[in-house]
Amino acid sequence: MTFDPSAYTSNWNYPTQMRFGPGRISELPRACSSLGMSRPLLVTDPGLSGLQIVRDSLALCEDAGLPTTLFDGVKPNPTGSNVEAGLATYHGNSCDGVIAFGGGSALDAAKAVALMSGQTKSLWDFEDRGSNWKAVDPAGVAPIIAVPTTAGTGSEVGRASVILDERDHTKKIIFHPKMLPTIVISDPVLTVGLPPKITAATGMDALAHCLEAYCAPGFHPMAEGIAVEGMRLVKEWLPRATTDGRDLEARSNMLVAASMGATAFQKGLGAIHSLSHPVGALYDTHHGLTNAVFMPYVLQFNRPAIEDRMERLASWLGLSGGYQGFLDWVLALRAELGIPHRLSEIGVDDGRIDEIAGMAVVDPTAPGNPLPLDEAGARKMLVMALEGTV
Repeated sequence: MTFDPSAYTSNWNYPTQMRFGPGRISELPRACSSLGMSRPLLVTDPGLSGLQIVRDSLALCEDAGLPTTLFDGVKPNPTGSNVEAGLATYHGNSCDGVIAFGGGSALDAAKAVALMSGQTKSLWDFEDRGSNWKAVDPAGVAPIIAVPTTAGTGSEVGRASVILDERDHTKKIIFHPKMLPTIVISDPVLTVGLPPKITAATGMDALAHCLEAYCAPGFHPMAEGIAVEGMRLVKEWLPRATTDGRDLEARSNMLVAASMGATAFQKGLGAIHSLSHPVGALYDTHHGLTNAVFMPYVLQFNRPAIEDRMERLASWLGLSGGYQGFLDWVLALRAELGIPHRLSEIGVDDGRIDEIAGMAVVDPTAPGNPLPLDEAGARKMLVMALEGTV
């Protein structure tokens, strides 16, 4: 079957302006100009900054008369210091807008830089707790264009950033509605160079977002519907995207699945993320990979609260056996993609179990877990993940 780019080219306004399709990166200068940017800051990570896709994007802007500054000081788990350095570069070069370019880390850092570009309070004053977001001066948020290069976090359609606070080694969620990028350019061609292991890990992150959104308590049928279709896309296309990174049809569908996951999880996340956030903060593990490791253990913990809905999900996904059929599929998918089965395989030991459990129960994602999450429950899942016992 021949890939037809026109079949995967479209403009959406859901949940923001999205320009989707192969080659759409060519529209970057026009997108900048439409938002009033004349001197944008392109925020990415050091692994991407030297690649052709970044050089070409910078050249596109320069050739259109938009001098563009590059900032690539973003760690895999972005820190408050990264945001401060990006902000200094933004002001030092008289920038007036942000191009968030890369995977979830770069996008999160870029959105935080845009948020802070015109604020007088500290970044941590805007942590997603209570009504902190109301302290933001909306006029001080720079315009944002997001260009995702991985199919995982879906940060391009999110209103928040996850930033590591180095003072207490905790990941904090920074939130404001204006952090949602005004324009997203989703070009699957930009994801073609992603290595198989990163394709698998980021794809499992998209699955985790859809799965936890679907399982989260509360009434939000629209988010649930998006989550189900996102999981179907992951089931059908992630193995293909991982096996053949040049498969543009698979890349396109996974890029959609990632955006769908982040759109759906406004309904909530749960213990996969509650555990993954402190592990990532303390051990500097890859977020999507950590989510993938925790997934079956959290499913088992939550089984009493989700078994009925998993019956429906398994049916919708064409899996027999209800809950057990879904769990078996997750385990088989992890094995097929080369996802580690135990935490020890990603460098996590048993020396900080109690600390991680304590951090997990106060993580902002904990209230979205289907079963109430206390330290005993968090500890139980950590032991399961360390021992590999499903």
